[in-house]
Amino acid sequence: MSDVKFTGRGSSISQASASMMTERQIGKTRGEAEAEVESFKAMMVGEKEFPETDDLAALKGVVQYPSRIKCATLSWTAFQNGL
Repeated sequence: MSDVKFTGRGSSISQASASMMTERQIGKTRGEAEAEVESFKAMMVGEKEFPETDDLAALKGVVQYPSRIKCATLSWTAFQNGL
């Protein structure tokens, strides 16, 4: 991806997650981007650990609130659907 942007309104969780997602996807191939989305979604449902040195670790607390997981994964799912 040479450039990734988002425009939207929502909760602070959805906005922060979308911002982190766009930063992570720039410069990745389609395959790398798809793998990144799958990895993030796996972390959000507890199937994979958040590396402590990763910026996404800031969102790991969301896992404790199932109703907020959708907020954190919204932009990632929209991006994945767009691929």
